[in-house]
Amino acid sequence: MQLDVLIPTYNRQELLPRTLQSLLEANPPAGLNVHITVIDNNSKDHTRQLVQAWMPRFAGRLHYRFEAQQGRSCALNKGIRSTRGDLVGMIDDDEAIDANWYHTVFAAFQNPEVDFIGGPYHPSWGAPCPVWLPKQYVGVIGWIDGGTEVRPFDHSYPGILMGGNAVLRRSLLNQVGLYLTSLGRTDKHLLAGEDEDMYERLLKAGARGLYRPDLIIYHYIPPQRLTRGYFRRWCFWRGVSMGFLRREQKPAANIVELGGVPRYLYGAAWRGLLKKLAEALCLRKNSAAGFAGELALWDVAGFFYGRHFYRPAVDAKPANEMEVMSSV
Repeated sequence: MQLDVLIPTYNRQELLPRTLQSLLEANPPAGLNVHITVIDNNSKDHTRQLVQAWMPRFAGRLHYRFEAQQGRSCALNKGIRSTRGDLVGMIDDDEAIDANWYHTVFAAFQNPEVDFIGGPYHPSWGAPCPVWLPKQYVGVIGWIDGGTEVRPFDHSYPGILMGGNAVLRRSLLNQVGLYLTSLGRTDKHLLAGEDEDMYERLLKAGARGLYRPDLIIYHYIPPQRLTRGYFRRWCFWRGVSMGFLRREQKPAANIVELGGVPRYLYGAAWRGLLKKLAEALCLRKNSAAGFAGELALWDVAGFFYGRHFYRPAVDAKPANEMEVMSSV
């Protein structure tokens, strides 16, 4: 069994060594052949030289690829196309894997009925966690915890498969296609819908996935993300992503829309506004509940903009099986 671990990166030469070191120190079990591919997404720093300097330590198992088209989805697609392993793993350039990560992957895919797995993101704080951070918005900074039990990824799971800690069978990617390049973080916008789109395609294809609490990564959270401004921008652009997806896809029959926006989002925004007013009346400037109310308003504003006005620079469709296979 071969696992190809993909690391999309953009101007992260200061963080990438931590990621590579964790991949080097974790010992794969017998029967799992691991290769690492760093996809340089048009970095302006010394990412290429850094990866080349690390290659001897991996004894031929570390590879470098360059993707000029800006965007995380473009980088991931490049990595998928340029590798051949039975399994495709994805982590981010600000993460470190747990020492048992490879063993968890190997054990999970001994079951032929498992098509994909994901796991928790434990925060590595670059600054103290702010008191105003709402618990329902910790995903903004990549703090993901689905609990301590193995559970299936399905419509009852309170979240999605996040692409910063995921492993999928290549045969599944051949079936559902590549990531949408019209979504995903770029150097200009905090778009964040490529994982949601992929997750929905996995479920529609009948793929069977598991949340594994032992598939652990440690996610570095820099001080610049622990600001109210970052949370506001992230929520707005995530709303834009969801609105754009809704424009491209028909809403579920049980979702009622008003002005192209799901009615439940208006309810969340109204409750959020009430929380903000309560915060103001009580003069509680650092209230997590009050800030959560404000973020709900940014969610709706972004969704409305994405649903009616946003136009992506590229509007790619998922590649089909033949497109994936012919590009390898």
